[in-house]
Amino acid sequence: MTIMGWIVDPCEDEPNLPQSMKARSAFKYPTLHSRGLRLLLLQVRGFAAMAPSRHADEGGQLQLMEPDRIEEEEDCFESIDNMIPALWLIYCARASVRTVISQGINAGDVKKLQDAGIYTCNGLMMHTKKSLTGIKGLSEAKVEKICEAAEKLLSQGFMTGSDLLIKRKSVVRITTGSQALDELLGGGIETLCITEAFGEFRSGKTQLAHTLCVSTQLPIHMHGGNGKVAYIDTEGTFRPERIVPIAERFGMDANAVLDNIIYARAYTYEHQYNLLLGLAAKMAEEPFRLLIVDSVIALFRVDFSGRGELAERQQKLAQMLSRLTKIAEEFNVAVYITNQVIADPGGGMFITDPKKPAGGHVLAHAATIRLMLRKGKGEQRVCKIFDAPNLPEGEAISFYRETRETSVT
Repeated sequence: MTIMGWIVDPCEDEPNLPQSMKARSAFKYPTLHSRGLRLLLLQVRGFAAMAPSRHADEGGQLQLMEPDRIEEEEDCFESIDNMIPALWLIYCARASVRTVISQGINAGDVKKLQDAGIYTCNGLMMHTKKSLTGIKGLSEAKVEKICEAAEKLLSQGFMTGSDLLIKRKSVVRITTGSQALDELLGGGIETLCITEAFGEFRSGKTQLAHTLCVSTQLPIHMHGGNGKVAYIDTEGTFRPERIVPIAERFGMDANAVLDNIIYARAYTYEHQYNLLLGLAAKMAEEPFRLLIVDSVIALFRVDFSGRGELAERQQKLAQMLSRLTKIAEEFNVAVYITNQVIADPGGGMFITDPKKPAGGHVLAHAATIRLMLRKGKGEQRVCKIFDAPNLPEGEAISFYRETRETSVT
């Protein structure tokens, strides 16, 4: 896995780990001097600037750090001894799928998994054995052996609420550029989940996506994600020239910002899904923090028509949303999707021009946080929390003028 620019695999880059830990036959937590875990601790706590430099002697042993750096780091780690159990689970979950080679799996079979878009052990366990046997060259016996090897490296069972709370500390909240909207969202767009924004045309969904393309690249201490952005465009509305004034507003170099955005135009729902499969390879090697799909439903409404194809459409949509969820959890990225609206005849006689989000219950259950955007007076745009597991209902009113934005609550 990639942590702060370093490729770290528990069973390959940690020569000092005991064999019992590598095999997970007798689970023991590593000491704080395990380099990979120390890097993960730095990432979770946001001490990116304090990442230790990599030095190794000919035998592969890590050398001692400078005295001033030792004292600086030990002060940080003294108070977080109890974080090791939960962080070790995160560490193993994000490990490269190549680590199963240490369990006797053929390197050629690992290459077949990577060709199918599976790059981490956690991602491997997110697939059913039925889907894995569909990969060319993998028999049922091979799949069984690979899954057993991955299970030895991962803990897929229960964890305590305290451990889960510590694991949630790896969540990054990316600013939207609006103070009112950030306060409404508890800090910004979250990683590890899907955030859906729905509303009629010209309600601000795509403009928010453009702003997130820039704010995601801000450092963590500036409420950014310190990572790259992947943008899948199904409606042809992404405009790189719009990124330029937004980058200038944040005091960033526009060309550097654009270089850190990868863009793809999708024309069919199948093309859209295949783009997600290929994205895993990039996210496994580079520090991505945001995936945008604008919009998630458009191509499904075009490629499937009538009630006769509705069941198939919803099944394919569910598969794509499941893939988005797995990407969010596998690579700790924020997934921001936009959605269209449809007329709601049953909305009530007292509601003017009633509308509801497209996609039905399948999309409603897949999105973790749902935001309803609508036009206000003049240039005002109103955002309302439509559904969220940990946020109270509320609204934020923002208005935009040229490239400068202010907010009121």
